[in-house]
Amino acid sequence: MNKYIVVNQPEKWNFSIENITVISSQDYLTNPQFSLLKNARIFNLCKDYSYQSKGYYVSLLAEARGHLAIPTVKNIVDLKALKLVRIISDEFDDVIQQSLKNIKSQDFTLSIYFGQNVAQKYKELSTLFYKYFQVPFLRVKFNHTTKWHVQSIRAIAESEIPEEHMSSVHAFANQYFAKKRYDTPKLIKSDFDLAILVNPNDPAPPSNAKALKKFIDVAEKMNIYAEIIEPKDLSRLSSFDALLIRQSTEVNNEAYAFARKAQQDGIAIVDYPDAILKCCNKVYMAEALNNANIATPKTIIVHKDNKNDVIAQVGLPCVLKAPDSTFSFGVKKAKTEDEYHVLVNSMLKESDLIIAQEFCPSDYDWRIGIIDDKPFFACKYYMAKGHWQIYNWDAKKKDDQDGNADCLPIEDVPKIVLDMALKSAKLMGEGLYGIDIKVVNEKPMVIEINDNPNIDFGVEDRYYGDTIYVKILTALKNRLD
Repeated sequence: MNKYIVVNQPEKWNFSIENITVISSQDYLTNPQFSLLKNARIFNLCKDYSYQSKGYYVSLLAEARGHLAIPTVKNIVDLKALKLVRIISDEFDDVIQQSLKNIKSQDFTLSIYFGQNVAQKYKELSTLFYKYFQVPFLRVKFNHTTKWHVQSIRAIAESEIPEEHMSSVHAFANQYFAKKRYDTPKLIKSDFDLAILVNPNDPAPPSNAKALKKFIDVAEKMNIYAEIIEPKDLSRLSSFDALLIRQSTEVNNEAYAFARKAQQDGIAIVDYPDAILKCCNKVYMAEALNNANIATPKTIIVHKDNKNDVIAQVGLPCVLKAPDSTFSFGVKKAKTEDEYHVLVNSMLKESDLIIAQEFCPSDYDWRIGIIDDKPFFACKYYMAKGHWQIYNWDAKKKDDQDGNADCLPIEDVPKIVLDMALKSAKLMGEGLYGIDIKVVNEKPMVIEINDNPNIDFGVEDRYYGDTIYVKILTALKNRLD
């Protein structure tokens, strides 16, 4: 397997590692040769992993390209989830107290380089944090009150490593990169009570109140105890055996923290944190669909170096998408060249990469619901009244915010549409997905892969009824079994 170290500035990389190529983050993100590369392991040592930075996108696109990334996007996001960090540090409490018991000061900083610390006495603690977060250069700050607590955990750049540590870090690096296997956390499977995560303040909830009641009623008939929980209930999650997420999913909201915590605790989940990370980012989706040769509207990943070439390739009007846009939030249509430049420059201030897509008008989109690689509902979603999207959040009347929907038997879906939906879902792994497909001039194209599709009473369940809820609950039960 080819190994690559990705850094912001290769000319400032101080280590000489055999059989590993050092490349820049910009090169990895924009050079087509890396998009086509097979069998690669990517060691992402960028100086910044913040959301939508180059460091973030290196790991995200590595996963889209089928490359093995360290750290993964999941690891990167874990560092930002403060609630998750606190819960994890509680789990490590015994080792923390034992390792730091002889320190006299109230503050202590642990620097972890490739899973090791320069002092051998902190080896167990360093290994524990590295195995969980998988970030090559990590700094953990502790504070002592009545006992030691984790104050913060963050990734650091090579430039932040003290000079006196460099010889040890060089040795750790050579040991690390010589390995053939890299530690990953192991998951444990368990059994039985179901938490349904709902945010009462969700602006676009994926299930209406009647659907939530259906989940609870059907679960009861299946001998599953089901309870609605809210974002404030993260500390209660470990008392359940399964988690069904029915609030809008984003990388930076509570849904991801719940999914990741559930995964670490071996709790059965719909949907997985991997699905949230992949489906919530349009850049990942564009790269993954392109690599799998799945037809989409003509799509360009836009960055500061190519933004002036995009219109010539996708034409006008064109659709511009923020990487983490959901339910049509963050999706804009540029009708003119001036409008395009205003929107692109504004959106690139928020993210290093955005999506530009050919505008393909249609009366409706197909939505194919898939659970664990099997279709279980099919809908036609019509465009909102007088609008080019299914949702029109600017509509003056609430009834005009979304279009009508027809629910159909799966056998009435054109085979070419159904096959494309199943192939697209497989890119994301097992889970609950809604695949949006347009058919333009008899040619189907994937518009979106949704990790948290709507299951609304009276819409997605209109044809198959309670079977829709049974299929999702059965998937959770299968994970427990």
